[in-house]
Amino acid sequence: MPTISELFGILIRMYYDAHNQPHFHAIYGEHEELISIETLEVLEGTPPKRAKAMVIEWSVEHRSDLARDWELAE
Repeated sequence: MPTISELFGILIRMYYDAHNQPHFHAIYGEHEELISIETLEVLEGTPPKRAKAMVIEWSVEHRSDLARDWELAE
């Protein structure tokens, strides 16, 4: 799974063969969350609140890039 970005130790990744709705993975230590690109809703996982807030803030700024990456991955 390629790393798209890294912020404060949080890895943002996307599977090239992912299915389901468009989403990305945010990995912080032993925590992993799946986040919808369209709604920015956490689909799976229970990240620490501060890590979740940073990921959501980052993803708002990069949503169009994430959507484009998802299309390329498909």
